[in-house]
Amino acid sequence: MINDDLTHFNDEKRAKMVDVTDKTETKRRAIARATIHMEAETLTRIQAGKIAKGDVLAVAQVAGIMAAKKTSELIPMCHPLMTTKADISFQDDAKNKLTITSEVVTVGKTGVEMEALTAVTIAALTIYDMCKAMDKGMRIEQTYLVEKTGGKSGTFKAEA
Repeated sequence: MINDDLTHFNDEKRAKMVDVTDKTETKRRAIARATIHMEAETLTRIQAGKIAKGDVLAVAQVAGIMAAKKTSELIPMCHPLMTTKADISFQDDAKNKLTITSEVVTVGKTGVEMEALTAVTIAALTIYDMCKAMDKGMRIEQTYLVEKTGGKSGTFKAEA
């Protein structure tokens, strides 16, 4: 579903931050996911805590949470939000793939989709950074919004 209502432009056709002053505050939640592919040995070493830079998943989790809280500093038209929940989880396929999932929640006038997407992206980049000495061929792929709830547009769920 494509929405052609472009709200990020002013009367002079220049970028602006959307005015959310009159919007109703609601609970808003977003889940995003990203996948990072790597050599099997890299995943094994991450799981065993054998990466020289430290506990990869613990650092990536904190980086993702911090990124969710700082999204408006990275993406120019994002509103600063009071994040009430940010969580990152990891699931591996026991071969060569690690899936990162974020959940971000707020009560506010605008959604947290960008915060959830930023969280998984920065978590994946942190994993790459911590493991690049042994595996420069890692690929960050399939970053997408899984689900969002709240707000005027209601619920969105990505197709399976």
